[in-house]
Amino acid sequence: MTQKNSNKKLIRMTTVPMALRYLLPGQMRFMSSSGFDVLMISADGKELPEVIANEQCRHIVVPMTRKITPLADLKCLFKLISIFRKERPDIVHTHTPKAGLLGMLAAKFCGVKVRIHTVAGLPLMVEKGFKYQLLKFIEKLTYASANHVWPNSNSLMQVITKNKLCKSNKLSIIAKGSTNGINVNRFNKESLDEKIINEVKEQIGYSAENTYLLCIGRLVKDKGIIELVNVFTQLQKDNINLKLLLVGEYEETLDPLPAETLQEIKNNPSIIHINWSNRVEYFMQLADLFVFPSHREGFPNVLLQAGSMGLPVICSHITGNIDIVTNNETGLIFDSQNEQQLFMLLQYALLHPQHMQEMTKKLQQHIRENYRQENIWQNMLGAYKSLLN
Repeated sequence: MTQKNSNKKLIRMTTVPMALRYLLPGQMRFMSSSGFDVLMISADGKELPEVIANEQCRHIVVPMTRKITPLADLKCLFKLISIFRKERPDIVHTHTPKAGLLGMLAAKFCGVKVRIHTVAGLPLMVEKGFKYQLLKFIEKLTYASANHVWPNSNSLMQVITKNKLCKSNKLSIIAKGSTNGINVNRFNKESLDEKIINEVKEQIGYSAENTYLLCIGRLVKDKGIIELVNVFTQLQKDNINLKLLLVGEYEETLDPLPAETLQEIKNNPSIIHINWSNRVEYFMQLADLFVFPSHREGFPNVLLQAGSMGLPVICSHITGNIDIVTNNETGLIFDSQNEQQLFMLLQYALLHPQHMQEMTKKLQQHIRENYRQENIWQNMLGAYKSLLN
């Protein structure tokens, strides 16, 4: 196996190193151990040293931004063309919108044979007017420059097809979806370290008398944080022991939360904000319910993680979520941005823990059967090999 691909060069690209660290951990190292010469490309960032240490692959910094920055983007495009000409990759595989656009354009310009873009969400789904049209044009240009487009869920593929963003013969899904699958050994109650459990308990001031709602993700409007905070303050009135755990960073520039939501998070003693953690499984172990009110996703890893940990799930009816959770069978689903529905489902879940646990067992089984990391990686490796042949 190694011999056959030993001279095949694979470039994996994301806009920022955070995506390499949290969306694709282990994948580049696996491809390298399977015989590919792997090069990673992203902007610089605090996660970079850890990414390079974990993946044991080369990395080149290209200063891409997550915003629309035409002049800077053009400079990055020329830099990528120069890198691709020098490296002469057999495959360029991009993730995230900006890396996708620049990486696919540069790869097409340089005549790279296999150009793959993974779609893990569509920012245009929550936009209107000019910005919607602009983002739609960018997606179409990215897909036109790729020769293979891999949405990471069935529902996302349907949205792409319905909006005529891409020729259907370019579209395919790896295994049953997901960008990286899930490490079921890590997200497993039996694997947790008692010492770290106690540290996290101390960090959140844990009490067994409290009921903890957990939400993990960036603290932005798109993740449904406004609705969640509003609903929580309503529920709190009748549940003095109810706590809301928010694990994720604020974003001041892209899609920031309004002042009143920020004030509520800061001043409400029952809302516990943890800026960031790479020990999310420990928060999942201590929580009673996982709430995921996001407005748009591709195929959210946190739902796989919560399900694998046996944590009951309430999530919004959006692409990605509905590929993982089946309403009233493996969790509860509400219409995105509908505070009244979210309120009612949370009330129901708090009153019927037994039913929630029964659904969670089914969700856990579904995830462990279909979304193991090794399975996703092997399927991707198989796809690479067949595309090269």
